[in-house]
Amino acid sequence: MERRKARTEDVTSVMGALRDPRRLRTEVLAGLVVALALIPEAISFSIIAGVDPRVGLFASFTMAVSIAFLGGRPAMISAATGAVALVIAPVMRDHGMDYLIATVILAGVIQVLFGVLGVARLMRFVPRSVMVGFVNALAILIFLAQLPYLTDVPWAVYVMAAVGIGIMVVLPRLTTVVPAPLVAIVVLTTVTVAFAIDVPDVGDQGELPDSLPTLFLPDVPLTLETLQIIGPFAVGMALVGLMESLMTAKLVDDVTDTHSDKTREAWGQGAANVITGFFGGMGGCAMIGQTMINVKASRARTRLSTFLAGLFLLILVVGFGDTIGRIPMAALVAVMVMVSVGTFDWHSVRPGTLRRMPKSETTVMLATVVVTVATGNLAYGVIAGVLVAAVMFVNRVAHFTQVVEVDRPDEDTRVYAVVGELFWASSNDLVYQFDYTGDPRNVVIDLSQSHIWDASTVATLDAITTKYAEKGKSVTITGLNEASSERHARLAGHLNSGG
Repeated sequence: MERRKARTEDVTSVMGALRDPRRLRTEVLAGLVVALALIPEAISFSIIAGVDPRVGLFASFTMAVSIAFLGGRPAMISAATGAVALVIAPVMRDHGMDYLIATVILAGVIQVLFGVLGVARLMRFVPRSVMVGFVNALAILIFLAQLPYLTDVPWAVYVMAAVGIGIMVVLPRLTTVVPAPLVAIVVLTTVTVAFAIDVPDVGDQGELPDSLPTLFLPDVPLTLETLQIIGPFAVGMALVGLMESLMTAKLVDDVTDTHSDKTREAWGQGAANVITGFFGGMGGCAMIGQTMINVKASRARTRLSTFLAGLFLLILVVGFGDTIGRIPMAALVAVMVMVSVGTFDWHSVRPGTLRRMPKSETTVMLATVVVTVATGNLAYGVIAGVLVAAVMFVNRVAHFTQVVEVDRPDEDTRVYAVVGELFWASSNDLVYQFDYTGDPRNVVIDLSQSHIWDASTVATLDAITTKYAEKGKSVTITGLNEASSERHARLAGHLNSGG
C-alpha cells in the first residue's frame, strides 16, 4: 500500500510534470484535446437542461478549474454532464434560472456534507462485476451519443469520421509525441476549411459566449417553500453526481494504477458545484468520456491537465469562438468513437471468459449494462448492479449453513453442530433441519462453528426450542462465541408477540 501511494505521488505530481518537458507537453496537449471535446458536449447538455449554451460552457470551465485544486483524483475531468442536466431540467422548466442555480448550490453543499460524513467509503461495496458492467455500459452510451451526429448528414461526414478514426489508429504506432485525437481534429478542421466542405460543425450546436463568467446570486426567497421546491432535485443531483464521480475515480485508479482520495473527491465535487453555481453555471460532475480521453488516449496523469482543460475551454470559446465553431462534428465524433472502443472491456465478453466466469457474475454485469443503457443513467445501472449482486451473494451464502449430527453420548441425548454463518437468509431454513419427533429428550445444538449475526437467527433458535418443548423435549445451545452469546442472551425469548 505504501509503495503504491509513493508511486501515485510520483506519477501525479504537478511539480514533477513541470520539471519534465516531455510530461509537461503531454499534460498541455491533453488539456487542449479535452477542451475541444468538452465544447459540443457542454452545449448539448445545456440544451437538455433548457438553459443558454453559455451556462453549460461556463459550468464546464469552473468545474474543471475548481476540481483541479479541490478534487481527490488527479487527471479526472469534471464538467457539465448529461446526468446532472436530466435531474435539474424540471427546475429550469417550471421555476426558472434563479431556482436552477439555487438547486446547484444546495446540491454542492449536500455533496460536501456527504463527503465529510464519509459516504465515499461505501465504494468498497461495489463488486468488480458491477465495475465491469459500468465500464461497458459507459462505452455503449458514449457510442450511442454519437449516432445523432451520424444520422441524416452529408456523405462527407462519414468519410471524415472514418479518416479521423484511421488517424487515431495508425498515428500512435508511428509516434506519440502529439496526441492522435488532437492531430485528427486539426487535420479534419483544416481540410474542411480549405476545401469549404459543407458539414455540421461545432458552431451549429449553439452560440458560443464572447465574455467571461461573472458572479451570479440567485434571486430566490430564503423560505421553507423554496427549500421544498429545490430540495428533492438538489438531493438527486448530489447523489447522481457523487456516484458518477466516485465510479469514474475508481475507474481511473485502475487505468493508471494509482490511488485517489475518494473522500476528498466527494467534498471537492460539492465545493466545485457551489463555486460553479455562484458563477451562473449549471453544475456537473466527473465526465467519464472526457476523462478517458485525458488519461487513456492522451496519457495525462496530473491535475495540470484538468486545470488546463478548463482554462483552454474558456480561452477557446471566448477568444477563438469563430475558429472553434468551424471544427467539424465528424472530428469530435471520431474521437469519441475511439474512446468508446478503448473503454469497453472486450476481455469480459470473450467466449472463454464467459465460460469461466460464474453465471452470477455475468448476470450482475449484464444487469448493470442493461439498466444503464435503458435509462441512460449510470447511477441507476450501478444501483441495479449492486442490488442484483447483493441478492445473489445472499442466496449463495444462505445455502452454506448445515446442521450435522455429531454425537449420541447416551440414549436420551443427541448433539447437533451448526456449521456456517447465521443471519436472516441462512437461518430461515434452519428450523426445518431438525427431527423434532424422532430426537430423544435432550438435544444439544453446538454453535462453535457458527456465528449469530442478527435477531432473525435468535428468533429461529427460539422457534426450534419451542418446537422441541411442544414435544416434551429440552434444548441446550452451546459453543456460542462472545458476540453471539451476548446477542442471544439479550434477545432470546423477547422476539415473539407474546415476549
